[in-house]
Amino acid sequence: CIPNSFIICGRGYYLSYSNKCLPCQCNGYSRFCQDGTGICINCQNNTAGYHCERCLEGYFAEVRQGQLTCKSCSIIHFSLIRCAPGYYGNPLVIGDTCKRCNCNRNSDPNLIFSDCHNVTGHCLNCWHHTTGVNCERCAPGYYGDAIIAKNCKGNFYIFLVESKNIDANGFVQKAIDASNVYENIVKYVEEANETVATTINSLNRAEDVSKTTQRLQQASEIAENTLKKSKSVLESMKPMVARTDEWMQNLNNSEYDTSAYSSAVNSAGEAVKNLNDVVPELLDKLKVVEQKRPMSNISANIFRIRELIAQTRSVASKVQISMKFNGESGVEVHPNTQLEELKAFSSISLYIHMEPEKPTQDRLIMYLGNKNGQKDYMGLAIKNDNLVYIYNLGDEDVEISLSSKPVSTWPNLFNLVKVERLGRHGKVYLTVPSSGNTAEQKFIQKGEATGAESLFDLDPENSIFFVGSVPSDFRVPASLNLPPFKGCIELATLNNDVISLYNFKQKHNMDTEKEIPCARNKFAFTQSRAANYFFDGRGFAAVNIIEKGKYSMVTRFDIEVRTVVDDALLLLMVNGTNFFILEIHNGLLRLIYDFGFSQGPITIEDDIKKLQINDARYHEISVIYHNSKKVILLVDRNHVKSVENEKKDIFFTTTYIGGVPLEILNSRYCLLYLTTLAGFRGCVKGFKFQKRDFNLLEETGTIGIGYGCPEESLMSREAYFNGESFISTTQKISPFEKFEGGFNFRTIQSNGLFFQYSEGPNVFAITLENGAVILSSKEKKIKSDGNQYNDGQIHFLMASVTPDRCQLSIDDKDRTSMPNEGAKQPQVQSASKIYFGGSPSSEYLNLTGCISNAYLSKPDRDIEVEDFQKYSEKVSVSLYGCPAEKNLSKIKKSRSNKPSGLKSSSEDLSDKEGSQCYLSVKPKAAQYAYQYGGIANSRQEFNNIPELFHERSHFSLSLKTHSSHGLIFYVSDEGENNFMALFLAHGRIVYMFNVGSDKLKIRSSEKYNDGLWHSVIFIREKNEGRLIIDGLKVLEDRILTADASWHVTDPFYVGGVPPGKINSVQSFSGCVKSLQLNGQWLSSASHTFGVTPCFESPLESGTYFSTEGGYVILDDSFNLGLNLNWCLRFAHGPVLERLLHVFTPGGDYLNMHMNNGRVIIVQVRNGIREFATMVNPKQSICDGRWHRIAGIDLDLFFTCLCTVYFIFLDLCE
Repeated sequence: CIPNSFIICGRGYYLSYSNKCLPCQCNGYSRFCQDGTGICINCQNNTAGYHCERCLEGYFAEVRQGQLTCKSCSIIHFSLIRCAPGYYGNPLVIGDTCKRCNCNRNSDPNLIFSDCHNVTGHCLNCWHHTTGVNCERCAPGYYGDAIIAKNCKGNFYIFLVESKNIDANGFVQKAIDASNVYENIVKYVEEANETVATTINSLNRAEDVSKTTQRLQQASEIAENTLKKSKSVLESMKPMVARTDEWMQNLNNSEYDTSAYSSAVNSAGEAVKNLNDVVPELLDKLKVVEQKRPMSNISANIFRIRELIAQTRSVASKVQISMKFNGESGVEVHPNTQLEELKAFSSISLYIHMEPEKPTQDRLIMYLGNKNGQKDYMGLAIKNDNLVYIYNLGDEDVEISLSSKPVSTWPNLFNLVKVERLGRHGKVYLTVPSSGNTAEQKFIQKGEATGAESLFDLDPENSIFFVGSVPSDFRVPASLNLPPFKGCIELATLNNDVISLYNFKQKHNMDTEKEIPCARNKFAFTQSRAANYFFDGRGFAAVNIIEKGKYSMVTRFDIEVRTVVDDALLLLMVNGTNFFILEIHNGLLRLIYDFGFSQGPITIEDDIKKLQINDARYHEISVIYHNSKKVILLVDRNHVKSVENEKKDIFFTTTYIGGVPLEILNSRYCLLYLTTLAGFRGCVKGFKFQKRDFNLLEETGTIGIGYGCPEESLMSREAYFNGESFISTTQKISPFEKFEGGFNFRTIQSNGLFFQYSEGPNVFAITLENGAVILSSKEKKIKSDGNQYNDGQIHFLMASVTPDRCQLSIDDKDRTSMPNEGAKQPQVQSASKIYFGGSPSSEYLNLTGCISNAYLSKPDRDIEVEDFQKYSEKVSVSLYGCPAEKNLSKIKKSRSNKPSGLKSSSEDLSDKEGSQCYLSVKPKAAQYAYQYGGIANSRQEFNNIPELFHERSHFSLSLKTHSSHGLIFYVSDEGENNFMALFLAHGRIVYMFNVGSDKLKIRSSEKYNDGLWHSVIFIREKNEGRLIIDGLKVLEDRILTADASWHVTDPFYVGGVPPGKINSVQSFSGCVKSLQLNGQWLSSASHTFGVTPCFESPLESGTYFSTEGGYVILDDSFNLGLNLNWCLRFAHGPVLERLLHVFTPGGDYLNMHMNNGRVIIVQVRNGIREFATMVNPKQSICDGRWHRIAGIDLDLFFTCLCTVYFIFLDLCE
């Protein structure tokens, strides 16, 4: 046995503390290293470091085949002379030299990635969680000393305010964002001024004799007023711009303090207020000028200003900094959330930092409600040393006092408070952090309103949201009439939306220059804020990727996202004609890219489970471009798909994340290939290019995103059902004995299933039948007494069951109830399946519409809003967003030449509730789809051709047909010299338009008349055309000829053309839906001929008449004679139908109609007298079958010309 003191390791090895000889790790530049530590000794070839891993001072690194080489930092000669890596300057300028980068040793020591910008010296790759021009401060979310101690650590969102050492990274960035937005507004308003001046001059020189002098004078006055108003906008900007300039100057001199950046935010808030007051009027004035004297640059400026104002409000709402209230101050906040969304469900979360008081005083924290301070309000206060949540829904106050954690025992830190109300039920949550670690204590208290009201009903024109205090002239309810708050408050969320105190309407007694925001404890609430960015669907990040990374043989992009949306843009890069798009489509990842491929774009998409990412969990997405010829897609580090392509290098400078600026969104590539224009809503944990992290909030192109990841934003409280979808889960409820449930709904469907629960043969269901809400419990039924609820408006439904009664309430107004006879006392139930929106097997139709903010009472849990994302079965349902439906009840019908003697539709429908018919009032039809081909020249016509249509157009639609031929779309000039057409020929889709005397024709090789839905995009850009089918087949062609003038005139024809237009053309027979032009829906046809909804059930011979009041004129001039014989066959639905109407100009008529599906009535007036007859069949004829009616030898004594209106189905042979 050899003693340790005699162990000697060989050359290239060192003796470790465990008495083992281990190899030196010196990268080949030394063969000697220190025993114990392994630190390399005597590094060779100009290297240095513990492991010879970097270059000596004055040398730069060059890596070849994985080997580090250190070369002298003399000026490197390329095709252009510039400084070597690690140095900056411009040696071509006399007197300028190359100076060493100063990144405070917080950058790459090997210079594999550029140390600093080679001209400006700004550091490009800050390491060790640092940031700044010289990597001189800790990155957002980290704390410590970046220069000396180099101990930035944490992953904590923190703002430390310690004497003069202020870390204001995120705060400063948001102030910069705000100032940039306002500077842009100033610039564009100035451009608008020039435009207005031009308008004034143009009007003064106008020689249009058709316009009177008075109109010219009015237009001139409008323009002058606009000029004055825009000047006032500029005046409102001056204080903010001046303060921001001063603040930025101080920042550059390292002499900034709290007053400087507080002034910037204060000015931002003032500017928001001024813009809210002034800019809308400016826009209105500019709009009038635009209408009087159209000029394209006015339109562009108006649109840009509106966009910038939206960005301004978005930025202001993301300033997640507290405000300090001094016991007299307060602010009125903009609630970003629509007040309609707060009716059934309201949730507010905020951080509160109390200023220590002994004893604790009663104080008002916030008030949200009507301006008169009377019913329908909510507030948060401190009363008797307890946090108290108060709300009033129209009856009495509900006070929920959190007595389990008195305010006097709260730590001197920010504490998280959340108040929530769901119908009549309220809760207050308190989360108290620890000062020394990340531990948290949670407290909950709940309450319930005793009255019948369930909705929080605020008038948008008469509501206010105050925080801290209310103005002296405002009267709050007695329960909230308390002294103002003293301490710091930071708003967090209102329902699903991030909200900030800095997005305020007005403030009183508030001086942010003197009142310094409270410091955030470094351990508090770290999980929700650590390295997370929140996107609300309106903002985006623009990242300059080449500042931190370089393209190589393996180029990699990584992004980690968490969302519940179905459709959204994730990443977009564009460079000339090359592009890269990563998006979410129907909850699945979709990648489409074109790097200059000869065969056009490549798409990676599939419906496999691995590509679904909208499940509210974090998913790590990686896209790797390997060897310039292969794209690899990874999800959660698992290989999903790989696609080979022809070898092409890529180069993009900017990556857009979560959305894009409008000018890019309207670009050709977005319009062609994006399946959605929706921005991303959800959370991004990080974005990397070549494994280099980017702080998205520090990117200068970022707008409208914030820190953190609010859990509320990831809940799915809303579901959209398409008529074939439903959601289901297993839960314990007792709906037959003791139960309360409620939800919002919106639909235009007259029949459908909202909710269903089954327990053996017993069924509990809430349905819509003929527009009325029905509650069915076993054999009992309750029906709403009010209006029809299939009106496209949001309604709130509440159902309650006790052992004594069952009750149904709609909108707190329509209430019906009945005894609950035979009910048992509540018993513990086993879990059973519940369904929303439909079920796989039910006697009810599945719903087409929306359900949101649902809640169900459960014996083992508190009442809370249902998170549909957690349901175990989700079939064809969208859990994010509810598309707007046409409100059929509010569509104004144009006056028709319907003859006198016909009763109004309101009378016709008076008895429809009583009938139970086989045929539905509205047979099931595909959404936004129309059937063409019922008659010759069946078609729809659309007017208002866009201004730039002669240069470019982008149409998209979906179609299904069994026909081999037919015209789908057509537009032309009057002489049909210029035209564009889309049609079927032998089952193939053909796209054609002319360029001068030449014709461009693109034809699919495959047939698409298989009866299935196919998406079609057809694009024209001058002499170039493109046809895209099902997003996979891309066909394009161009005519190599000089640009020729190309103009067409109204209208667009869809499905066919009028007689005489295009010789020997056959109308389209099939269905078309989702017709869009340049991303905008074409929903209002100017004329419609023989077009019906696209029904999903099988069709048979006949003519369908909808409840909207259609009719057919059989003849408008004939001699009826003395006798009339008729025979017809019909099948009908549950409304009173008029079958036949004959009338004369003198007022004589014959009318035949049905009443309540059974009685057939014939009424006659023959000039002498009126008489009638009727027949009441023993069996109902409302059974969906064909029935025959005949009238023979009826003496009428009509002797004049008549018009015959035949209102229902086929005439018998």
